[in-house]
Amino acid sequence: MTTIAVVSAGISVPSSTRILADSLGSATQRRLAALGQAASYDVIELRGLAHLVTDNALTGFPTGALADAVRRVSEADAVIAVTPIYTGSYSGLFKTFFDVLEDGTLAGKPVLMGATAGTARHSLVLEFAMRPLFAYLRADVVPTAVFAASEDFGAGSVRGSSLSDRIDRAAGELADKVLRRGTALPADPFENPTPFEDLLRDI
Repeated sequence: MTTIAVVSAGISVPSSTRILADSLGSATQRRLAALGQAASYDVIELRGLAHLVTDNALTGFPTGALADAVRRVSEADAVIAVTPIYTGSYSGLFKTFFDVLEDGTLAGKPVLMGATAGTARHSLVLEFAMRPLFAYLRADVVPTAVFAASEDFGAGSVRGSSLSDRIDRAAGELADKVLRRGTALPADPFENPTPFEDLLRDI
């Protein structure tokens, strides 16, 4: 069973960030199922961990529900990370949670990025702020990032063919990375070259 940790940094109730996170999680689950891989997604709401995240910043030790959330991210086969955009960047709670993770936790792990904001003018945050963050964490980030503005939501769900198409494309990319992860790479013919003197012997 493939497990996907979905990290949602939305703080309002209801939260458009959570709606997008659920949409990405369920879309990835469907794409994996279509490829013959059973999967489940597990949503980690950072809103309820805010005090523990602050405590961790002071003590350096995650405890309780925060320690459990860190474990779930660490053990997951892939991560979907969704944040609201504040003042031109990801939220402080979102960044501080990923600061809690031990070095190497996301190394090589497939990650899908998502973000929400009031208007589409914030959409580039995915590329100039979030993608560098996950590159630093050495995550294997899918090419398609998904941004949703307030106008993309209606009746408690995502709407609009353009957003739905992006969600489906990103989910497909994540499913593909999950299935390919761990596949043995072909041997590098230059890794263990034949010594030159051995080559001369065969002449």
